[in-house]
Amino acid sequence: MLTNGSLLDPGYEEIGPASCVGMTGGWAAYSWPPALALASGMFVFLMDFGAERYVEKKYNLSHGGHDEERRHGSVDQGALAYSTSHRQSLHQAMHSGEQDGTLGSIPAHHGSVNVNGIDSYPINGKGEDSGEHISVDEKEDEATERSFQQQIAAFLILEFGVIFHSVIIGLTLGTAGKEFSVLYPVIVFHQSFEGLGIGARLSSIPFPRRLKWMPWWLCTGYGLTTPIAIAAGLGVRTTYNSASNTANIVSGVLDSISAGILIYTGFVELLARDFLFNPDRTRDDRQLAFMLFCVLLGAGIMALLGKWA
Repeated sequence: MLTNGSLLDPGYEEIGPASCVGMTGGWAAYSWPPALALASGMFVFLMDFGAERYVEKKYNLSHGGHDEERRHGSVDQGALAYSTSHRQSLHQAMHSGEQDGTLGSIPAHHGSVNVNGIDSYPINGKGEDSGEHISVDEKEDEATERSFQQQIAAFLILEFGVIFHSVIIGLTLGTAGKEFSVLYPVIVFHQSFEGLGIGARLSSIPFPRRLKWMPWWLCTGYGLTTPIAIAAGLGVRTTYNSASNTANIVSGVLDSISAGILIYTGFVELLARDFLFNPDRTRDDRQLAFMLFCVLLGAGIMALLGKWA
């Protein structure tokens, strides 16, 4: 993850100051690989910030503390607790009524009952809950929708960066020559762990009922990107000249842009969100130490893979 900046290495080789392209024309006026990486990182930042601001304005959230969100959370819990206890008392009353042949002592309410700011409507004459379930379910759906919109933007940025990177990997593997035998196991290992990372992030997002299909399509998109890119590479391998000026420019620009996207997602969307700004982060020092060890181990393995890939 952290070593995705190694994409800058081929970028430097293809359009850097010491390359054939980098010593001609406007390419010689500036060191373009880090500039393109910075530009793509800032573009992703603006997308991330815009999505965050949209959610804040739509749900009237305060940035940082999310006081309004916590208030909504306490409302939902209070309403749910009320709903549960109310249904239990109703069930007990109806059960006692069945035993003695009467309707039981069902509590009667007139009008709506306000619990923690939520109107929960009374039980009707037929012994049915006329509005209580709707109130709680609506609040739960709203909380799920709010949490989904907060997390899905960050995830889509992550998936976009990984898919963009997978296209480059697939094209590289499809046009590889003698180095195929080295690249293939390295890329399989690399893509497998990227897939595990995407799956772990995806599993933590609460998708609304209307979007239950979305995780399947997102996983399918990631799974098919590299094979399709490999097929495209195989289709052009007889006419593709990796040493040409145009090929170096296209590959160098794409590598640099992909490096910026993945550096941003690695540091901001993964490390910062999970370790620094995660309100649900564990307080167990041993578990935190294990998490950090796993991150460093993964970074070390990826750095080692960068020697061949």
